[in-house]
Amino acid sequence: MSLNGPAIRATVFLSEGDTWQGRPLHDEIIRRAQQRGLAGATLSRGTEGFGRPSALHTDRLLSFSDDLPLVITIIDVEDRLRSFLAGAEHLLADCLVVLDEVHAFRIAGDGDG
Repeated sequence: MSLNGPAIRATVFLSEGDTWQGRPLHDEIIRRAQQRGLAGATLSRGTEGFGRPSALHTDRLLSFSDDLPLVITIIDVEDRLRSFLAGAEHLLADCLVVLDEVHAFRIAGDGDG
């Protein structure tokens, strides 16, 4: 989908240990966003962070955390993104979701890098 103009960015905060029906939760969220034809989604892994229980999760050598923070960024026009979020409410029940108004645009290039 081409996206140029006003849009909404959803930032979903979760962790590597979050699952949905035995699968990583982040996989399920991104899969569903793609199935719904949203403009784009990106998963980013944090190296350190804490959330609601204030337990610090870090990738520092001595901690060996297997529950690092993750962030999924999803962008689309407002009505499509809000519809997706409403339909995924059961998946996002324990996640923090932040919405921002953004202006999205693509710069056309010649494909040479």
